[in-house]
Amino acid sequence: MDLVKNIAKDFFKEIDDKSREFFEFVLPPIDLHEENDTLIVTVDIPGFDKNDINVTLNSNVLSIKAEKKNDVNGRIIMKQRPRIIEKKMRLPITVKEGEEKVNSAKYVNGVLTIKIPITKKGKEISLD
Repeated sequence: MDLVKNIAKDFFKEIDDKSREFFEFVLPPIDLHEENDTLIVTVDIPGFDKNDINVTLNSNVLSIKAEKKNDVNGRIIMKQRPRIIEKKMRLPITVKEGEEKVNSAKYVNGVLTIKIPITKKGKEISLD
């Protein structure tokens, strides 16, 4: 009976690990919208502490990295929520070299909101 129990335990642990890895790869969901001369980036990353989030802007590539510290005491039964989020995305705006700046970044209730001034919009492509 212990053999079956161990096999089941290993099986469910493998599922939990793959599920967490999948969400670390796909997450976080990101919304972009333009308001006046500002690009507003909204990112859902619940469960992280504000001090564990790092935001950088290099040229027009926005990087967001968040990492939770392992603070769980006792035996872990299941762990699916992502521990690390690392997302890089090319922004649809032009940011001059040396002028990379973020007007503001706020993290409230699991939502990170970043405001970036737009210096030059990207070229629009017409659909045929």
